[in-house]
Amino acid sequence: MINHRGPEFASLIAALTRALQDVLKTQGDVLLLTASGSGGMEAAVANTLARNDKVLLFVNGAFGERFHSICRAYGVDARRVDVPWGRAVEPDLVRDELAKEKGKDGAKAVLLQHGETSTGVLNPLKEIAEVVRDAGKLLIVDSVSAAGAVELEVDQWGIDVLVTASQKAWGAPPGVAIVTMSPRAWKAYDRSDLPKAYFDLQQAKASLEKAQTPTTPAVSVFIALQESLKLMAEEGIDAIVRRHRDLAYATRRGVQAVGLPLFADEAHASPCVTSFRPPTRVDSRNLIRILRESYDTIVAGGQGRLEGQIVRVGHMGFVTVPDVVSFFSALEFTLRDLHQAVEPGQGIAAFLRAYDEATQPPPKIGRTAPKTATLARR
Repeated sequence: MINHRGPEFASLIAALTRALQDVLKTQGDVLLLTASGSGGMEAAVANTLARNDKVLLFVNGAFGERFHSICRAYGVDARRVDVPWGRAVEPDLVRDELAKEKGKDGAKAVLLQHGETSTGVLNPLKEIAEVVRDAGKLLIVDSVSAAGAVELEVDQWGIDVLVTASQKAWGAPPGVAIVTMSPRAWKAYDRSDLPKAYFDLQQAKASLEKAQTPTTPAVSVFIALQESLKLMAEEGIDAIVRRHRDLAYATRRGVQAVGLPLFADEAHASPCVTSFRPPTRVDSRNLIRILRESYDTIVAGGQGRLEGQIVRVGHMGFVTVPDVVSFFSALEFTLRDLHQAVEPGQGIAAFLRAYDEATQPPPKIGRTAPKTATLARR
């Protein structure tokens, strides 16, 4: 432990802020709250909206539902647009719904998830952000399980408020929410009349200017997050994005090889978590229990309406190829325990083949090579 009002912590929070700005590609404010990701989501609502404000909220999973609950708790008039769970929020849908929100009484902001953890979907945020920016609306994004693992440029894309948290792709323990605020978001703060005390981001910003936090921070998690960011800097954000993408692609191929259907639309599958359905007439909770109790392997089940229907395996943060190979080994044994026909090594072989395919550099083709040879090599 270090004194959170002393010089060591001052250096720590200053370094953390700079490193997070670099990864998130923002020159705006990056504020650290001792809270879960949901605390960051609540702070995003409380600091930028006003009573009876209308917002457009896209829901395609359990965490979209959570955003809706937070809005209701604060008296925000959220018009929710439901998208089938397992599918992505498409930019054209956002454009069509925003067209209904013109005029002074229209929606002030658009809220959605970047990575919807509950279903394993990654919404196309870059394209959605362009639509929202053209409409002149505030964009508030939950990127708890995407930031740090996928391409993300907060300033360039025009994201006003982005929320993430220490325990997902950042690879640190839970306990710190990370919230970015753009100049437009601070203007929205000035007109916000929602109650805020612990989650008052203006207080967080004022304290940060003195290299402190308004209240006692989770010092140990701050230290852990700093170590994670050092490791991420060594690997490089581009390499991290590629690793997540390649592991996710190979994991999906391995899951399919053992006869399990994917749940999320593969066109928008998350690089952080793969969701799949259990075998016919098998409750996913039983499969998850056997993995845990017999093979020391922890995966997650479905949330909300998907409870008992899907399995979710995470491959984010500092997960590597051997980690996923271990998962497939345990999964194959579990499927055999459930009397499913699985060839030993079937999932592992498919995973490794797909990973090699994903990471193989494209063949080098000489400029003078004839077209027939070029096609053959491809």
